[in-house]
Amino acid sequence: MTPLGASLVRGALSSPFKRAGRPDAALPPDRLTRPAAPVEPGPLAAYGGICGFAATGPLPLTYPHVRAFPLTLRLMTGRAFPLPVLGLVHTWIEITPHRPVRPAEPLELAVYAVGLSPHRRGAEVTMATEARVGGELVWESRSGYLSRHRRATPDHAARGRATAARSLAAAPAAEGLPVLAEWRLPSDLGRRYGAVSGDRNPIHLHPATARLFGFPRAIAHGMWSVARCLAEAGDPEAIRFLRAEFRAPVLLPATVTYAADASGSAFELRGPDLRTHLVGSVLRSTG
Repeated sequence: MTPLGASLVRGALSSPFKRAGRPDAALPPDRLTRPAAPVEPGPLAAYGGICGFAATGPLPLTYPHVRAFPLTLRLMTGRAFPLPVLGLVHTWIEITPHRPVRPAEPLELAVYAVGLSPHRRGAEVTMATEARVGGELVWESRSGYLSRHRRATPDHAARGRATAARSLAAAPAAEGLPVLAEWRLPSDLGRRYGAVSGDRNPIHLHPATARLFGFPRAIAHGMWSVARCLAEAGDPEAIRFLRAEFRAPVLLPATVTYAADASGSAFELRGPDLRTHLVGSVLRSTG
């Protein structure tokens, strides 16, 4: 069994014994690392193909996240991690690329947890990921993951609403953006992206497993959605910061529309009923 497969099994076995709403929950202090290793062309090409990235040029802005996912999963499935990994929902991500990374550059990776806070629908953990080349920090990210559960007390609920309000206030405004493309997403997109990324959370794989966590059908990965939007956003080497929020799940199969401003700096993913699934923005260098 691969290390990633072992983590998935450990997560499945440990999740029923973890209670997300425990008031004394604490994050593990562990910082998991992986020594420098080259990017394998086959997996990179498969990832680029499913997300729509060009076959040449620097690494896609979202790819270090995928490379570090086995470390993230190992940390989340550890005994000290307070939230059950099964059913965790990715709610937002911020990425800061310090320079373009070429596929030939071996990446050193590190993952650690930086925050645990109440959310209006449960508890949300913030995870940090770093990528280095020869000791130089070249890429970093922060991500929020939601464990959905009933609020324990009115005080926690109030703090959860305040957290949600701050999150929405920080989200980029994307109303009125023109639609530039329409994408038809097949029912097996979650399984296909899971095979490429290693993220085989049951909510993405099949209607039967998604229903166990309150979803009527399997949902698309948030990281696929933001990657697919970035593949349309133009010059990746000019991007200096990305923020994306996953506001509503994309139930598969689906037809969605990509909308963006003229520069691709503000974008969103909408359903046919104009429901907003994802809102994002990027900052670009001016020189």
